[in-house]
Amino acid sequence: MESQRNISEFILLGLSYNQNIQIFCFIFFLFCYVSILVGNLLILVSILCSGLFYQPMYYFLNHLSFMDICYTSCVIPKLIGDLLLVRKTIFYDNCMLQVFSLHFLGMIEIFILTVMAFDRYAAICKPLHYMIIMNRTRCNLLVLAAWVGGAVHSFSQFSMIICLPFCGPNEINHYYCDIFPLLKIACTATYVIGVLVVANSGMVALVTFVLLFGSYVVILFTLRNYSAEGRRKALSTCGSHITVVILFFGPSIFAYLRPPTTFPEDKIFALFYTVIVPMFNPLIYTLRNTEMKKAMRRVWCQRIFSEDKHN
Repeated sequence: MESQRNISEFILLGLSYNQNIQIFCFIFFLFCYVSILVGNLLILVSILCSGLFYQPMYYFLNHLSFMDICYTSCVIPKLIGDLLLVRKTIFYDNCMLQVFSLHFLGMIEIFILTVMAFDRYAAICKPLHYMIIMNRTRCNLLVLAAWVGGAVHSFSQFSMIICLPFCGPNEINHYYCDIFPLLKIACTATYVIGVLVVANSGMVALVTFVLLFGSYVVILFTLRNYSAEGRRKALSTCGSHITVVILFFGPSIFAYLRPPTTFPEDKIFALFYTVIVPMFNPLIYTLRNTEMKKAMRRVWCQRIFSEDKHN
């Protein structure tokens, strides 16, 4: 612990040293963060204030939107603030908290996406038993399991990082605290820890992606027996989910399923699962979903009409 406290803060090298690029990034990421908050809050309120909340798919979408807000709030506000500073620092304790929070919330998001795929599998492949399979008790248990799985994963990762000694240098070549950049500056051999991180994060991402891919192959195979209208409706909801899964898991697998080292491309790929995917989630799930658009129109038009009537 003494060697750990030789460094009280880390310096984040950020995305670029160019001042003009930093100004552009500040405006862009501020827009992204506002879009994430507004879009996901619209989904949360629309689902909670409509009958969709009692449908399993939208119940899980509600949790996914909440996770997106929490997950991005661990990274983007700090990133935006740092873009205005010459020296970008983060205290040791805050850095460790960021590592824990990102892996905790990120793993919950992965499990929620998996649960959503199971929900679509049950709805399309077992339609007669769907409401029995996906009853509210089971939905609550699946969400609870996602939180427990996230906690187990993050504690296992955090326990390896918190024990590492840091005695200099203290520069992290990233815009937030992550495991591989921290392993690179630790004052001890980290190969074994790196392999364990790959076995944990990397294999979880890969296995989950394979399961999701397999479930959608089965779903697409089952859709052959549906009518043209039934296929169109099913593909509309499944298409949204497949798009999110590819955008989220592609960069995640690149980031963690590889030898424990860092690459210049890491920061670009990290932007996908920390900024881009959470920003597009509301658009993907609303623009391609008729029920969601109807619910948002009904909830928000009703609110505006009520306010006008009151005034």
